[in-house]
Amino acid sequence: MSDTFDRAAPEVFTPSGLNRLVRDLLEDALPMGVWIEGELSNVARPASGHVYFTLKDANAQVRCAMFRMAAARLRFRPVDGMHVLMRAKVGLYEARGEFQLVAEHMEPAGEGALQREFEQLKARLGAEGLFDADHKRPLPPFPGRIGVITSPSGAAIRDVLSVLGRRLRLAEVDVLPVPVQGREAPPAIAAMLKRASASGRYDVLLVTRGGGSLEDLWAFNDEQVARAIYASDVPVVSAVGHEVDFTIADFVADLRAATPSAAAELLVPDGADLARQLGRLRQRMATLATRRLQSSAQRVDHLHARLNAQRPQARLARDAQRLEALRRRLHGAISQSNALRRARLDRLQARLAAQHPRLRLVPMEARIAQLRQRLGTSMARRLERDRQRVQEQGRTLHAVSPLATLERGYAIVFDQRDAVVRREGDVAIGERVRVMLAEGELRLTREG
Repeated sequence: MSDTFDRAAPEVFTPSGLNRLVRDLLEDALPMGVWIEGELSNVARPASGHVYFTLKDANAQVRCAMFRMAAARLRFRPVDGMHVLMRAKVGLYEARGEFQLVAEHMEPAGEGALQREFEQLKARLGAEGLFDADHKRPLPPFPGRIGVITSPSGAAIRDVLSVLGRRLRLAEVDVLPVPVQGREAPPAIAAMLKRASASGRYDVLLVTRGGGSLEDLWAFNDEQVARAIYASDVPVVSAVGHEVDFTIADFVADLRAATPSAAAELLVPDGADLARQLGRLRQRMATLATRRLQSSAQRVDHLHARLNAQRPQARLARDAQRLEALRRRLHGAISQSNALRRARLDRLQARLAAQHPRLRLVPMEARIAQLRQRLGTSMARRLERDRQRVQEQGRTLHAVSPLATLERGYAIVFDQRDAVVRREGDVAIGERVRVMLAEGELRLTREG
């Protein structure tokens, strides 16, 4: 019974091990996290900078935590009762075994929905090419008539008219009234864009309104407005809200301005700058005209001088001067050539005189005498060295000669065959021998 229980025994967990396993299963099942929407409650912000809260709906709730780095990026202060949209990772707090969400991003739910709709429409229109730079048209440098599509009672039109009046009064401005907020605004703006483009009256159109929330500016994020801007036959400038506000109309328009006032400055040039530029052009034109007159006067004088120079008397005088100059050049060239040849002949004569045989014999005779003297001296030195070497070799030879030994009292005995006798047995009894002394020799007979 015990053996059977051991073989079939299941794996046994500790509480921390089980919690860790459940956490890993949750994180593996939802590795990218989830988007979740609900109401905040029990919001707590301790000194650590983390945010702890509960996210709930009518039927359930879940504990949540947002750590300090993510909480620092919040653009609002979370409070109880706020409806939010949150991106979070699903996990488990191991120490207590509590299921929780770790929030990475959080925003008010209503604004978040509009922002998602904005991003989806932006992506779709961008994919269709409505934002392509190739479709953007340049603004006319001096527009004669400008159509401003906006609310006639808003602050935006007052700013636009004020800037246009200050910069350039020559441009005519038509205010094309439309609602810029609410459900009726998008179709009214789109219809006005179509009528203004089809009328052919305007060189450029401005679509504008003042600042506001995302909901206030939503009419300019409408698809039919975007397509009406894209289809316009004249360039369209968009100036909606403040510098930080961006709408779909801004992306489709040929030019986006940060504010209505900035759009007015982009639409027309500055009259004061134009006046200064015209003054510079007028001064430049006067300078160019003066230079052109002076150049023309100089050219007339030059042509007059050329005409006088083409008279027969002048041409004959020039030819005579040219002939005289050529004669002088020829005479100078001949003189110079003769001088060069004379100098070369003198150099050759000097070289020939330097090579005369008589001049070469004198040093050769001196050289022969010198060599003869050196030869005699060398032969005398050589004979003296040979004589000394012979004497030295004679002394050396005499030192080892048998004659030197004889002079010390020794004698050399030869038998009848003139062989040197070295032992007594070499001479037989009665045989005659010859004894060589230092001076003379003896002839002896051996007796028994």
